[in-house]
Amino acid sequence: MKHRKKPLYRSVNTRTRNVRHGSGSKSKWERNTKASAQNQSAQQSMHSGQRHGFDYTPLFKFLLSRVGKDWNDVHSEAVSRLDHEDPIHWMVAPNLSKGRRFFRAGESSYFSGLYVDDSNILALVDPEITPDTMQPYCSCCTHTLNGVLLSTPYPGDSI
Repeated sequence: MKHRKKPLYRSVNTRTRNVRHGSGSKSKWERNTKASAQNQSAQQSMHSGQRHGFDYTPLFKFLLSRVGKDWNDVHSEAVSRLDHEDPIHWMVAPNLSKGRRFFRAGESSYFSGLYVDDSNILALVDPEITPDTMQPYCSCCTHTLNGVLLSTPYPGDSI
């Protein structure tokens, strides 16, 4: 029997009390009104294109662990273990000029940006960014970079 590898995403609880997804409820008040008769978006599904309930942290950690490897091999393994390919492109840019130093994966979770170099090798956009060099964006949240707590305090905090 062939052993299947674990998926690179996990399902999260979306039925918990007070869990809010999406940008809001404005459209629910506009539906079936006279003003909405001219508005085509009010005639569409309220949930088109939204995908909730998945955490792609395992994918991001997988990609970080493959820095320095051939992109074709990394990409084919990642795609085979995902529900769809889009989350790969949140983190990996096709070249350095389109790459981002880091990206936000959650409310206060950040991951290093990656790109595919000219030799088709997966590489970090900015290897200088570490949890010791990155500063938090607010004092109320616990910020992480690549799953590691930021050690630099928020600049506005005075101890």
